[in-house]
Amino acid sequence: MVEWSDQERSIINSIFASLDYEDIGPKALSRCLIVYPWTQRYFGGFGNLYNAEAIKTNPMIAAHGIKVLHGLDRAVKNMDNIKATYAELSVMHSEKLHIDPDNFKLLADCLTIVIAAKMGTAFTADIQAAFQKFLSVVVNALGRQYH
Repeated sequence: MVEWSDQERSIINSIFASLDYEDIGPKALSRCLIVYPWTQRYFGGFGNLYNAEAIKTNPMIAAHGIKVLHGLDRAVKNMDNIKATYAELSVMHSEKLHIDPDNFKLLADCLTIVIAAKMGTAFTADIQAAFQKFLSVVVNALGRQYH
């Protein structure tokens, strides 16, 4: 079980309370698909992903990016039991969708970059440390079924 300090909990809750999901979600997923083009193979049914502009303006990508952020809400609300919270989602991504678990880390990194860009100088090293710890636990929980 992961130990969270009061400061880490406060930071994570503060970040998610101030997120514009309709802005950040699509930007993070689009960035992942553009920077790591091999991740596009999981979105074959999402239509035109032929170039960066097509990805950034694809409504299905935008909707899924928003869905991913709302999925992270579950982890924020269950920080003391993220593994159990994501057990079913882990099974779905591994057994039904066959997602390479390394892609969760890539998306987490892209989300960190997008949030850092949005927060600017307010995204201090302490905030980054807490946020990346949180995302690391989420990535670990999502990849749990693969082990």
